[in-house]
Amino acid sequence: MRLLIRSLAALLLALSLPLSAAPMHSQFLPPDDLTVRDAEPEQQQLMQVTDYSVVVGAQRQSNQQPIPVTSPLLIRLKGKSLNKGATITQVLVNFDGESKSLKKPIYDDKSKTLTLFYPQAQYRVIIDLLRNDTVYVQFLSYANGHIWADLHTGSTRSR
Repeated sequence: MRLLIRSLAALLLALSLPLSAAPMHSQFLPPDDLTVRDAEPEQQQLMQVTDYSVVVGAQRQSNQQPIPVTSPLLIRLKGKSLNKGATITQVLVNFDGESKSLKKPIYDDKSKTLTLFYPQAQYRVIIDLLRNDTVYVQFLSYANGHIWADLHTGSTRSR
């Protein structure tokens, strides 16, 4: 009987506490030294990756001189949404080996696709994560225009 009363008291206490405005998986965000994340995000997409595929393309645009040949490299991630209101169904991770700056992450609500851009040097790191750990994709957008996106693992114990 005492255990039941304690359990009910703990439940009532937990329900009376205010809900945190921090996004899910906020522990994986870097320090906010510039206070760009000082408000609650307008949008959060959080997905656990369940499947992935690697796409190495080749294209040649024949109507230009000289003829540019490109070979895009991307990883297509599929998974399940983890937070209320999330609609994300897939993530396209593009790798760029030539640009000096990366494009910002883009979430397309119509296709429910998040597109991320990483330097080509990160390809091996991301593939290793996908092969060896549970990987999550996080996308946050704020009213001030700040956007954050990442791929992260859950907390794991070192061996």
